[in-house]
Amino acid sequence: MGRYRARDLLLPPSLLSMARVPLAVAFVLWLNHPWVELAVLALAGATDVADGWWARRFGQVTATGAVVDPITDKLFVLTVVAALIASERLSVWSFALLATRELGELPLVLWWALSHRKRRARAEQPMANLPGKAATVLQFATVAHALFHGRFTDELLWATAVAGALAAVSYWVRDLRG
Repeated sequence: MGRYRARDLLLPPSLLSMARVPLAVAFVLWLNHPWVELAVLALAGATDVADGWWARRFGQVTATGAVVDPITDKLFVLTVVAALIASERLSVWSFALLATRELGELPLVLWWALSHRKRRARAEQPMANLPGKAATVLQFATVAHALFHGRFTDELLWATAVAGALAAVSYWVRDLRG
């Protein structure tokens, strides 16, 4: 995968990843319009799938893309969460359950940021894996449910929290082994 290069930001996978930033703005602009919010969530999810597929399919996997993708994911999710909290459709407690994976990842990401060796290894080892993808799907499903019902179901919240915890543990295990 190699080095971080600015020109890699212009590759289609990176452009697909970066499309989540204006989608986050669109979510805020169309807040309290559930069908539009759902469409924005679906588009963001589609870009999340398409960027990785494109990169692998056309040999455009880059260190830059491996960093841009999770950053734009987090920016999108944090914007959506902030908007839902502001509109009182999401409580802080519900956010904590939704963000179990991210809360579990945070110390690992800080460790990478402070360790030159870990940063280099991170550029060669993308974060996404099956537990992480499952957690993402459940996060999207839980938020989509709340858009139309104004609240989360306990079952979806807890399933999302468990999937997030499993994903975080899998990232830690992979990193400590590798």
